[in-house]
Parts: sequence; structure tokens; C-alpha cells
Amino acid sequence: MKRLTFKQGPVLAALVVLTTPMLHAQDAPVNTGMYMGISAGESRANIDNARITQSLLGAGFTTDSLTEDRRGMGYKAFIGMPINPTWAVEAGYFDLGHFDFVANTVPSGSLTGRARIKGLNLDVVATLPITERWSLLGRVGAAYAQTQDTFSGTGAVTVLDPSPRKRETNYKYGVGTQYAFTPALTLRLEAERYRVNDAVGNRGDVDMVSVGLVYRFGGSQPSVKTVYTPYVAPTPAPMVAQAPAPQPPAAQPVIVVVPAPVAAPVAAPAPKPWVKVKLQADSLFGFDQDRLQTDGKQALDKLLLELKEVNVEAIQVIGHTDRLGTPAYNDKLSMRRAEAVQNYLIQVGGVPANKVSAKGVGSSQPDTSPDECKGQKAGQALITCLRVDRRVEVEVTGAKQVR
Repeated sequence: MKRLTFKQGPVLAALVVLTTPMLHAQDAPVNTGMYMGISAGESRANIDNARITQSLLGAGFTTDSLTEDRRGMGYKAFIGMPINPTWAVEAGYFDLGHFDFVANTVPSGSLTGRARIKGLNLDVVATLPITERWSLLGRVGAAYAQTQDTFSGTGAVTVLDPSPRKRETNYKYGVGTQYAFTPALTLRLEAERYRVNDAVGNRGDVDMVSVGLVYRFGGSQPSVKTVYTPYVAPTPAPMVAQAPAPQPPAAQPVIVVVPAPVAAPVAAPAPKPWVKVKLQADSLFGFDQDRLQTDGKQALDKLLLELKEVNVEAIQVIGHTDRLGTPAYNDKLSMRRAEAVQNYLIQVGGVPANKVSAKGVGSSQPDTSPDECKGQKAGQALITCLRVDRRVEVEVTGAKQVR
């Protein structure tokens, strides 16, 4: 009986070191919070099968047939740390599944092999926004993989080392897309390639297409910027009551008409001042959302505290959006955000419902001028430039209470 010996191949170390310039958007709202995720999908191996045939031939065997199972099921779990809105670093654990082959030989026998691949990875991930919710992503990094092989022989084939294993670092890369259902929950679809070596010197690639969920813990949000711009109409000049004109004297008798004293000036009622408050929508609400965040509630609480010293007659809440998106969508989003502020003033602030009205004007009243924020593609720079257009204005009509 002939014996088949598999020899350990030389160790190959290939670590890709990435140096890339970082893109900084001026005043961009940076989310510095960590996130985590898990993905699963189909993996496909492309192993150097010629090496298997050559090994059998070197031991005196001729390969009669070679059956392969190159497909497996893989998964990965990872955590990420954003560097800025475009770049992030991800570290994770991956299991690419197992892959099998059966080689029938002459003299009569067979060699059965299985390789299981798992390990750790460290990647740099770049994100390119397409819309407010949808973005593309690409990654490149290093994978420290352990390949555990299992071999068994029948008939004339005998395996000396049935369970070799190897640990090695190689490169990996991938592309994908993602869609944000909420600021915290994102769906990802990715295709990745892992460069691997097995325990007997075979070299190949494993591709994995996976679907996963990413949960973002949050982080620093843009500071709440509230601008109070009071407008007080000028007080008109006081009106002075005029003395009545003297009557002509009658013929008989002669009467002297004494002019009436000049009346004291009577000031007209002071006009009621009105206050216009601008609140940035990015601070009040989450990404493309209409539910008030904690920072947004704090800004409205500050406004309600100041309104305690005002005899409020009416409050109008006006929602605005930037020009990105369709007019119909922007009109509805601006109205929902205005209604969210209206409900908070009524339900939490105790303002009578008949004194608060809400309307949405979409993108029809931008704060930016036509020559600002050029472009139509929803990139990060344009989104940041149009931030002032995404706002909610609160107009308060009333008079400050006199202490």
C-alpha cells in the first residue's frame, strides 16, 4: 500500500497597510458613536486544486476524478468606530464555513478533504451617501485566518497527518450598499473576498455575499443652535387732544369765551411684540425623522420657560426642508416636523391648543441663496451646506408680562 504524505508549506505573511487622506466636511455633524453588526450569507471557495492533484501524483497516484463542494455558509460579527462621516474602522470575527473534496485515485483508493476557515479581521470602511438613507460602501483590510483541514483516505491512500492547521494573515476587500431604516438600524448587503492559505500549502480565495443588520449606539450630535430674533414695532407719536375752537360772540349780551385747557397727551397702546425663533431641524430630529430627540426637547423646554413671562396670543410653527428630495416628500416631512413641535408645545408645555397652529412649506423658503450650495448630488458636502435650510421656525405673538 502506498502512503501519501502532505508536507507543510512555507508561511506567507501579507498585511496591507492603508494610508489614505481623510475627508473633513466643514461643520458636518459627526457621529462618533460605536456600532455593531452581524451578517450571514453564502461563501464560495476557489482553492488551488492543481496542488492536490500534484501531491497525489508525487505519491504515485493518478487522479481518476475530483469532486468538489465549493459552497458553504458563512457569517461575521463586527464592531465599528467612525472616524468622520466618510471613514470608519471595523474589527470583527468571521467564519467562512467549510469546503470539501473527494479525489478518486488509481491504484484504487480515495482521498477526502475538508477545510474550515475562520479568524479575525481589521478593515477600513469608506461610505458614499447617495440619498439621505441609502449609501454605498467599500472596504479593504487584513484577515488573520486559521484554516483547519481534515483528511482521510481509503483503499490504497493513507494519510499521515489527518488534521493539519495553519494560521496566516492575508488581505481582504469588498464592496456593498446599505439602507438606514432609522438612525440606529441599518441593513447591509456586501460582497467580500478573503485571500486564504490552507494547511497543506494550497492558496486560493473565498468570496462571501452576506446580508446583515447594523445597530448604531449614537454619539455626539450637532449642538442645538437657537436664534432668538425679537421684532418690536416702533411706538407712534402720541396724539394730543386739541382745545375746541372759540365760538363767535353773540350780539347780545357779550360773552367772553375762555379757551379750554390743553389736555394731557394720551399715548396710544403699545403694539404687541412678536418673537421669531429658528431651531435647526438636525438638532430637533434624527436623520430624516419626525420624532423629537432629547436635544430637541431641551431646546423647546427652554422656549417654554421663556414663554411663562409672555401673555401668549398665538404661536405658529413652520417646518422647512432643504431642496434634496421630491417636493411632495419635502412638503409632507416639513408638515410632520411642524406638527411634532406643535404637539410638544401643547402636551408638554400646556399651551392651549387653539393658540398653536402648524404648517409645512417644504423647500420653498430656503435660507441659502441661489449661488450657495451648488450641485444636485446628495453628497456629504452638499448635505452639510444645506443644513440651515432644514429648520423649524416658531413665531410667538404676545406681550411680555409687566412685573
